[in-house]
Amino acid sequence: MRKLLPFATLFGLATLLAACNAGGVYNDVPINTSAGSSTNIASLTAVIEANPSDAHAYSTRGIAYGQAGKLDKAVEDFNRALQLDPQSYQTYANRALVYRRLNQNDLAIADYTRAINIKPDYDVAYVGRGNIYRQQGNFNAALADFNSVISRDSSDARAFYNRGLIYQAQNQNNRAIEDFATAIGLNPKAAAPYTARGIAYIAVNDPNAAFSDLSMAVNLDRNSSIAWANRGLALEMLGKQKDARRNYTKAISLDNSNKLAREGIGRVGQG
Repeated sequence: MRKLLPFATLFGLATLLAACNAGGVYNDVPINTSAGSSTNIASLTAVIEANPSDAHAYSTRGIAYGQAGKLDKAVEDFNRALQLDPQSYQTYANRALVYRRLNQNDLAIADYTRAINIKPDYDVAYVGRGNIYRQQGNFNAALADFNSVISRDSSDARAFYNRGLIYQAQNQNNRAIEDFATAIGLNPKAAAPYTARGIAYIAVNDPNAAFSDLSMAVNLDRNSSIAWANRGLALEMLGKQKDARRNYTKAISLDNSNKLAREGIGRVGQG
């Protein structure tokens, strides 16, 4: 049996991969190419032609374009919708999502802020803006946004999930575990918080709990290389080398660049 690396080294790799984790309802702009089909767009265009001053019609078509990945067209429709109804906080938030997909985060933050200024209790905008701040490493601003949502007794699982990711990045793993647990309670069908909590359990040296969570994660999302790799790490910590190897191999088959899985294979052997 190969000697395991020091625990801190193992967790350092797990944390690196955790930072990229997202899935299920946590993907803010799902791609649905059928939404942008010629038939659907033609139908929505007919509504606009019949009601050229209807801001909602433009916004609806903009959402369809955004889901289909036709981002420039989505922005055009949202721009027109906001010209017709500049107080539509939902449209600002929808345009912000598209700006995020375009990697125009400053514009996205500005739109989320406009939405909040119009409707100060609009949780969607706080979560969206907070997630950008979190990804930028601006944890104080991100925490302020997520705490604002949570203070209103929100049932938005994403606020707890994203706040948990911040605590995790700050090595406050017990606090992270609590937030991930709340996110799971609010939305038990999303894989992301199970993966994140599993990684946090690895950090506090509880591989049994980690294995349980990461098993749930791979059941919910069979294509998550991150979950498979960390499940392998939990099994390795439990001394189950063969099972760990199978999980690392699965992770590599999904993402050949998965460093945690590749280094795990190096420790437990190729079989």
